[in-house]
Amino acid sequence: MTTMQFGVFSVGDVATDPVTGHAPTEYERIKAMTAIAVKAEEVGMDVFATGEHHNPPFVPSSPTTLLGYIAARTERLILSTSTTLITTNDPVKIAEDYAMLQHLADGRVDLMMGRGNTGPVYPWFGKDIRDGIPLAIENYALLRRLWREEAVDWTGRFRTPLQGFTSTPRPLDGVPPFVWHGSIRSPEIAEQAAYYGDGFFANHIYWPTNHFQRLIGIYRERYAHYGHGAPEQAIVGLGGQVYLHRNSQEAVREFRPYFDNSSVYGHGPSLEEMTEQTPLTVGSPQEIIDRTLTFREHFGDYQRQLFFMDGAGLSLKTVLHQLDILGEEVIPVLRKEFAARRPAGVPDAPVHPALGVTGG
Repeated sequence: MTTMQFGVFSVGDVATDPVTGHAPTEYERIKAMTAIAVKAEEVGMDVFATGEHHNPPFVPSSPTTLLGYIAARTERLILSTSTTLITTNDPVKIAEDYAMLQHLADGRVDLMMGRGNTGPVYPWFGKDIRDGIPLAIENYALLRRLWREEAVDWTGRFRTPLQGFTSTPRPLDGVPPFVWHGSIRSPEIAEQAAYYGDGFFANHIYWPTNHFQRLIGIYRERYAHYGHGAPEQAIVGLGGQVYLHRNSQEAVREFRPYFDNSSVYGHGPSLEEMTEQTPLTVGSPQEIIDRTLTFREHFGDYQRQLFFMDGAGLSLKTVLHQLDILGEEVIPVLRKEFAARRPAGVPDAPVHPALGVTGG
């Protein structure tokens, strides 16, 4: 039984290394993402997730292509998105693409639905950002039906009608990929996840913990309201960002230039302020363990923990070394500690039945 999943997620940004000055090409960055996924499996992690972006400086515009390639190079790893743009992608194409990937990967596939946080992407795909929430709601309602019904009749606001439409291939063994709904700030998305009894993934980086506590609290409460189980039985995933070194002072020294030059963090609060105010953790393996275990105290028992480790220009060599330490010294302890503290009745991490494990 897989009580909890650990893994990494990448947004696929292309950034200059502020220490070496090396600016990777798109080719190098794409290959680096595949190497990180392979390493994640090698060191005993459960999940690799990629974002979806359609603008520079990001490269993962086609998650199913990337994940299909990784599927061929791995055996165990669950392949996920950290964002599938439910707003600007056609739900028919999502249904087809991820069912195909599900077959190729023998069921090792799930998705995280999101609206994305890049405003200009909407008109590029013929959409209006002011319709972001209605698009997310309508498109996902259609996607669920496409995966669960052989012939779909559909009339909606945002796409042409369907009459007796069957998406192909059908989901593997008739079981659609598990869906998480990811959000940084939108209670409407927490409500959507709760309504369907799907998982809710809180990004859990950049913002203070109490912000995500509110979103997860809404999700758990509404999950129970819709009759899916007790609030404690809701399926929750968390992000987190770490940089580690066996010596905590060295970790801070090494990471500081990346933090200071980051397009997200740079030129704002200091590294020390951000590690105090947000889940960003920079330090020794024990410090990473101690900080991550506090997440359970803040959010309750949960099913998936993904770490963001490859942004801001960090070299592939550095990231792979980080993953070695994480896999050898951090994840085994976290598995043991989370399992020991987990009460009966909390669902296991969800997986496809084809994997031979029953999840929540």
